[in-house]
Amino acid sequence: MLPWREQIIEFPGGRMNAVSFGKGPRPMLLISGLNLRDVRGPDAAFGLWALYRGFGRDHTVWCFDRREDLPEHYSLSQIAEDTAAGMEALGLRDADVLGVSQGGMIAQYLAIEHGSLVRRLVLGVTLSRPNSTLTARIGDWCASARRGDLARIAEDYMRSNYSPGYLRRVGPFLPLLIRAMKTMSPERFLTLAESCLTCDTYGRLGEIRCPVLVLGGGRDRIVTADGSREIAGRLGCEIHIYENGGHSVYEEQAKDFNRRVSEFFSRT
Repeated sequence: MLPWREQIIEFPGGRMNAVSFGKGPRPMLLISGLNLRDVRGPDAAFGLWALYRGFGRDHTVWCFDRREDLPEHYSLSQIAEDTAAGMEALGLRDADVLGVSQGGMIAQYLAIEHGSLVRRLVLGVTLSRPNSTLTARIGDWCASARRGDLARIAEDYMRSNYSPGYLRRVGPFLPLLIRAMKTMSPERFLTLAESCLTCDTYGRLGEIRCPVLVLGGGRDRIVTADGSREIAGRLGCEIHIYENGGHSVYEEQAKDFNRRVSEFFSRT
């Protein structure tokens, strides 16, 4: 029997795929970042479970995919509304929320517009408004998506996300890892990538009422460490920057990253 559960969540106006695991009493929502594959399926679901299974002791962990039928223009605030609708459909309230990368952008909107759904919030490697680094990276990925070149996106995604040391370790397996990422249509990826550029929460961060922890990577080549610092400066909240960490610090330094998140969530 698999340690995770897959299901389809129906909500007014749409449906989305979801993965859950753990049997802890507290609800936790993991909002993942932009990727080239959905959350369901043995590879993706196993990856989520392997990375975050430790939270299942105290939480029942949920991870939602984006909705099945995407509108042509899909903003982060709309994704947050769909996320809230999915939580309502499952009866999830007062949840501990971890949002990484694009997921952190969505989590900000969720906490602003639906504060009763969020007990504590961790924002990992994210930002509150686009900067030049993010705009350039998303622009390159969107251009490749319009050409249908998912291989180019996957390769650049790997090289931008991970540190040189990690890439050296997985070097022989890099072609296999790139092929495993390409399960999403170019059209769907394009819509989701473009949504990153709609992030505009900086002026509304003061509306977040729950405790917040910000975690960032000092060598992040997608949102930059300044994106994390800007959020924490605006909120006056806790922050930790992994000075040698890249955008995927939540994977490369998962033990310490998850420890910090778990300790933050355990506070009353």
